[in-house]
Amino acid sequence: MTKRLHLVRAYFDACTNGRAEDIAACFTDDAVIYDTNHAPIRGSAAISAFWTGVRERWAGAAWIVDAGIEEGDEAAVEWTMSGYSDAGPFAFRGSEHYRFEEDLIAEIRQYWTFDADDPGSELVDYPYPTRG
Repeated sequence: MTKRLHLVRAYFDACTNGRAEDIAACFTDDAVIYDTNHAPIRGSAAISAFWTGVRERWAGAAWIVDAGIEEGDEAAVEWTMSGYSDAGPFAFRGSEHYRFEEDLIAEIRQYWTFDADDPGSELVDYPYPTRG
């Protein structure tokens, strides 16, 4: 396993089982997550609070890395999230782009949307033009 992907796996493990401090330790102090499902999340403390909140909202929330590739200070990862919502058990796949600084995650970009009230509905939109 490569160094950057090892850090992403540690981040996913912390989101699944760790403390807020474990999540924050994966990020630079001024890290940011850009996601089409919500406003940007800025700072390691805000990022860790966000993910502990997701874990509280969806019982048993767990994330695993399915595949990844890295080059230099960037990586792309495909992942699966599972858990339980009011609609029942769910699992869906997603992908993200990572940028690293000083062996920590500095930025994550996610470009698809889902229905937060029914996460088992899978991905519902990719709000960018596609080649046709």
